[in-house]
Amino acid sequence: MNVRAIFIDMDGTLLKASNYISRRNMEAINRLINQGVKVFLATGRHYEVTAPYHKEIGLRTPMICLNGAAIHDAETGRVMQMTTVRLNEERFHHLTAESPCNVIIHTANGLYCKETNEEIDYWTEVGQIPPRYIGDLRQATYQDVLKYSVRTGASSTELSALFKKEGEVIDWNDGFEIVAPNVSKWSAIKSLLTEFQISPNEVAAIGDGPNDIEMLRHAGIGVAMGNASEKVQAAADIVTGHHEHDGLAEFIERYLLKSYEPYAI
Repeated sequence: MNVRAIFIDMDGTLLKASNYISRRNMEAINRLINQGVKVFLATGRHYEVTAPYHKEIGLRTPMICLNGAAIHDAETGRVMQMTTVRLNEERFHHLTAESPCNVIIHTANGLYCKETNEEIDYWTEVGQIPPRYIGDLRQATYQDVLKYSVRTGASSTELSALFKKEGEVIDWNDGFEIVAPNVSKWSAIKSLLTEFQISPNEVAAIGDGPNDIEMLRHAGIGVAMGNASEKVQAAADIVTGHHEHDGLAEFIERYLLKSYEPYAI
């Protein structure tokens, strides 16, 4: 396989459920970099909770964050590309207020949320930046929204469908997210491929979530994790192992490393 670049999702792919990178995944990535392959992170996370892992691996490539709504420079963290989403705010808050849910709004200046939770506490610990606002979002003053996240605790396709004319909607098992129209990890990847003069056919993309489907379909090699849903796996060319069992490293070792040696467990 002539792969010059790989784009890696974080949660459910690079990271174990305990939010750390296994030694095997780290070693496989480092061997790939030494082989001359460019390694990128492509995540739904915001920059502050992506950068520490990017640094841990030692990457020098731009970071795709917030499902492609932002691309950040590797060295400075500055925003290289940003696409904001515009909703009818009054309608959005009215509709989400009718359902018991948490609303998280990612903006260019930070995080705004209806209420905090374990995930947001983790983001604060890792990113060292707490939410700018917690409470009734109708009273908050924010601008330059990159992503809306509505956490209902269950699939909410009837509610999410109400926003499909305003933005790109990604449905999850516990709610949905909204970014600007035509924004995705793949749209951000295409921008970087132009910059680095790499063909889509020379790209591998690996992930486990509905926000990964487009990049799995369009990359030269799309790889779904063993923990991905059937819908995500159906979009991929290859299905590798579970993220708790180093499925990322399994794929890299088997298909991308020029000198393959079985990993000693």
